[in-house]
Amino acid sequence: MRLLAALILCSLPLAAAAQEKAPPRTCRILFLKAPQDAPRSLWLDDGSTCQEVELPRMNLSRIYQIAPGPVTLRLLPNAPAADAKPDPQAPSVKLAAEITDFYLLLAPDPTNPVAPVRMSVINVGISEFGKGHMLWFNTSDKAVAGKVGKQRLTIAPNERKILAPPADTKEEYPVDLAFLVPGEEKPRLLCETQWRHDPASRTVLFILAGEGTRTPRVLGFPDRREPAPTPQP
Repeated sequence: MRLLAALILCSLPLAAAAQEKAPPRTCRILFLKAPQDAPRSLWLDDGSTCQEVELPRMNLSRIYQIAPGPVTLRLLPNAPAADAKPDPQAPSVKLAAEITDFYLLLAPDPTNPVAPVRMSVINVGISEFGKGHMLWFNTSDKAVAGKVGKQRLTIAPNERKILAPPADTKEEYPVDLAFLVPGEEKPRLLCETQWRHDPASRTVLFILAGEGTRTPRVLGFPDRREPAPTPQP
């Protein structure tokens, strides 16, 4: 029994050290199609901490750290008191323990009485989405196909797809895309242009329905993570 107790006591510092060395869970936020009167910031509660977060429209937010383990995320208009629980009607989403890096995508929800948004989690802590890769979302009702650098893209409505790096180095590459209107047989030109590849950055792209036009639009957001500074002795 004494030996067993000693082994348990010895393992506790090792477990604590392993937990300290575990990489932090990271999150970036994007509020696409936000109305003019939508909030510019809210408070993100993960059950352990509550922090004020930006809700950018045209770029990814800065990186936020989230508590580990299975948690429920809630967005609040104000930080709750220390002894108060978040309003259960607040926008919420469950986060599985295995998700360690994610995007929190917001959409308008004027029916929510606490904060006029709804949330969805996009897991990006996967090996397939590494540096130089592209994560495409087609939220329009039109299929899109064409060439993105040295890669071929074919993406259906409401589909998500990861594309390998479109180029090898920091260089310009051609992007030639067409879209197909439902009921038509001949594709229409979406874009014919040049983009610049950054091998050190991931990119998330959205194909959105055009406003007042049948032509979709493409929005892209780079996600470059600067390496942590080397500790000084």
